[in-house]
Amino acid sequence: MENVNELKIEINTKVMNFVLLTVVTGGIYPMMWLYLNQSKLTEIMNNQFIAKDFPLWLAIVTGLGWLLSDIGIAISDDITILDQVANILSFSSAVMIIVWAFKAKTALQAYALNKFKFKFELKMSPFYTFIFSIYYIVYCINAMESELQKHNIIYSKKTAE
Repeated sequence: MENVNELKIEINTKVMNFVLLTVVTGGIYPMMWLYLNQSKLTEIMNNQFIAKDFPLWLAIVTGLGWLLSDIGIAISDDITILDQVANILSFSSAVMIIVWAFKAKTALQAYALNKFKFKFELKMSPFYTFIFSIYYIVYCINAMESELQKHNIIYSKKTAE
């Protein structure tokens, strides 16, 4: 039997550390995490659920939004076109992360079903996916072992060690 912790071991990310690193780095860490772990996720799940260069485009959109915001503030105290474009880019980066989270959610559920034959116990809330996005995906990856154990208890299977 496959190791249910393969993803968890490979990404090696605790949710609390992830949140704290996001706060400490001013929001840059999730983009770095995606850049480092996107290929690992798609390889292990055997599902190219999003383009390989997605983390790069996310960083470009976010960085450009931050840059234009800073330039807009430096130019004028009033709202300029640069501020408006920066707001659009910031909104776009938030949407990109949410889209990634929903695609990752679908891929993770398919992975659990195909590899470990459990779907209904790997319930991933669309609400939490929307609100917590990447953090919720990391949480679900870390919780897969306990969810599989619940599934095995419910369906009277013995866990293979």
